[in-house]
Formats: sequence, C-alpha cells, structure tokens
Amino acid sequence: MTFSKSLCLAMSFCMALPALAEIDLSGSWASINDEDSMERGAGPNPDDWAGLPFNEAGRAKALSFQQSMISMPERICWFQTQWHIAAGPFSLRMWAQPDPLTGRVQAWIIGAWETRAPMIIWMDGRPHPSKNAPHDQTGFTTGVWNGNELIATTTHIKTGYIRRNGASSSDEAVITTHFRRHGDMLTVALFMDDPVYLTEPYVLTRSYNLSTNPVAIGGPPCIVGDEGVESGRVPNYPPGENPMRNELTKLYGIPEEAAMGGAETMYPEFRDKIKDKFVLPAKCQRNCGGGGGGN
Repeated sequence: MTFSKSLCLAMSFCMALPALAEIDLSGSWASINDEDSMERGAGPNPDDWAGLPFNEAGRAKALSFQQSMISMPERICWFQTQWHIAAGPFSLRMWAQPDPLTGRVQAWIIGAWETRAPMIIWMDGRPHPSKNAPHDQTGFTTGVWNGNELIATTTHIKTGYIRRNGASSSDEAVITTHFRRHGDMLTVALFMDDPVYLTEPYVLTRSYNLSTNPVAIGGPPCIVGDEGVESGRVPNYPPGENPMRNELTKLYGIPEEAAMGGAETMYPEFRDKIKDKFVLPAKCQRNCGGGGGGN
C-alpha cells in the first residue's frame, strides 16, 4: 500500500474522487425553440397524435379532452410533470447540490418554472419509494452516470400530458431522461414508458445552448382566477363526439389513421402504407411554414 493511499484511508474526511467520465452540467441553458416549434409554441393541432404509440385507452383519453378543462379553477395552477422539460418552451438552469459532509454531488437540480416544479436528481444511491407512496407532479428522480452521460429515472408522478392536446400519461408512467453535454450544447432525451396509455416507449428530445445570461427560475406566481367554466362541470367530449377528430384530414389531407397515433405511426415505413391515401390540399390554411401562413 502506498503512503498516499494509507494516509487517505486513515483520514475520516477522505473524499472519494468522482469518475473521470462525469462532467459538469451546471449553468444556464437556453432552449432552441425552432425544434418542434408548433408543439412548444402555440401548440399542436387538436387531433394531431401522429407518432405517439397510443393504445386504445390512450386514444380514448385524448379524444375526450376539451381545452376548457385547464380553465377549471383547480387546474389553472396545475403543475406539469417533468416531461415538460422537453415538451415546454422554457430554458433550463442546472446546478449541483453537494453533500455537506463529503462535498460529493448529492443531487443535480433543475430549477422550476411557473408550470413545473424543480427536478431533483438524487445521486447518492437512495432507493425509490414504494409503489404505494404518494405521487405528485414533481415525482421522485434518481441518477447515475454512464460515461459522460447522466441518466435520470423519474417515478411517482401524477397523470400529466405528453402533448398539449389531450395526449396523457398515467400515474404509472416512468420517465428516463438522458443528459449529454457537447461543449456549449446540451442534449436532453426523454423516454416515456406508460403501461396504461402506451404500447411502447415514446421518445422526445430537446437541445439547449449554454448562455452567459442567467436563466430565471420559478417565474411569477400562478393566480387562480375565474375563466368562465361552468361550476360543477368538467369540460369533456363524450365518446364519438369530438368535433376536432378530422381536422388534420380537412386541413392537410393527412389520413385519419395517421392522426390517431399508434406505435406504427412512429416509424418512417408507415409513410409507404398511407401515401396513396394522402390528398394534397388545394391551399395550406394553417402552420404552412412561412411567416404569414396560408401560402
């Protein structure tokens, strides 16, 4: 045994060195919002669930969604789950929380937004709670390093949304988030596993640029107001009565079987299956790729 190792073992405050592959993720990361801009900006079409691996329960849940539902007083300040990191338009601010005794990273923290609670990624090896433990929108997250990639696993989340048009996740969903830094760029890839509404994992990615301007965290307080929803009524569409069901077909000629989602719609081979059913619209009416639209 070398002298330095003997000395280290003899000192009660000796701190284990981090693996060489671990990297610093701290800083302000500005979102690149031209990625999936419809989804992160004004929002997707009401019946656009293409690319989602829905089962029948997930599709039925989405078709029952009415936008006025989020105007109910109890839902106005409803936090979103940690899936909102990739589905929302906001930037990230990350920092490490050290263990007060050892100085090692005990947790990585992603600051909150007005619509999302902070994400605390525990790095100290603590186990996830029992499956019967309380769930909330924050969830419980643990992380491990795989080379220079941080992999975080989030459980114990309440039901939330996958897309802002009624595509939902259940309280049995598990989110696996991969953080990978490439110099001044951060790539975040989220995998949603949900045995209630999905038949296989759904993947969503975001990219961020390192910013010298501090990203604000927390946001203004959410204040519950009266948005005109009839008291005692939950806005929804009964089965078979969603008037938006054929909007993608009417606007863009996209076949309904593509708009309604399903695992098959996630893969490029699906285009060959539906190409003969696609009808080119005479004129684009909305989200046409240009500044003015309708061209």
